[in-house]
Amino acid sequence: MTGERIGRRIARAGLCSRRTAEAWVAAGRVHVNGERVVQPGRTVTAGDRVTVDGDLLPVPGPTRLFRLHKPPGVVTARADPAGRPTVFDLLPGHLPYLHPVGRLDIASEGLLLLTTDGSLKRWLELPRTGLPRHYRARVHGHIDPARLATLAKGARIRGVLYGPVAVKVTRVGKTNAWLEVTVHEGKNREVRRVLEHVGLQVNRLIRTAYGPVRLGSLPRGGLAEVPPATLHDHFGKAL
Repeated sequence: MTGERIGRRIARAGLCSRRTAEAWVAAGRVHVNGERVVQPGRTVTAGDRVTVDGDLLPVPGPTRLFRLHKPPGVVTARADPAGRPTVFDLLPGHLPYLHPVGRLDIASEGLLLLTTDGSLKRWLELPRTGLPRHYRARVHGHIDPARLATLAKGARIRGVLYGPVAVKVTRVGKTNAWLEVTVHEGKNREVRRVLEHVGLQVNRLIRTAYGPVRLGSLPRGGLAEVPPATLHDHFGKAL
């Protein structure tokens, strides 16, 4: 039988994140076949009996993926020390343990994916996976097409190398302009930083798609599950 690390098994069962599961193991809360386990590197197989605090580990359910329309002013975190609202405050209580795929900063809005599968989360986030993230950005500043075109080759900003960024100007007003922006890496505050690099200040940022999954008409604060058939069509090789 193929084994997997005990923390991953617990996380797949939907109880917590892998990091939290490993902390439970180190604290002696986990038993395998009646034996207390304290090493997070311990591997288990499908035939092993795993308990947490004496309760048998649930059988992992099928991978699920959800779309959330994150409003501005909401933190992408499970809890916030400053007491600000989080994306998990928006979710109904009956859902299994969910992992956010990447992050949207507190001022940004739009599509946030959440999944029950930590391995799928990591695959979706990896730069080498190459999934495009699409945004609409409202910016203030002088639109210079030549400077925007340089972003297609990437940019080094404050010592950080950013990959190619595609930018299309869709509307120019008296004080602001709207852009369509596509990135593939998902670095922290990537869109804001590369546009600032070419003299533009982002004052509204909306993620409209993550790979083939689109925000669509989902209302602000709304949640919708990606149908299982669609999930397998889009990401079957990662499941």
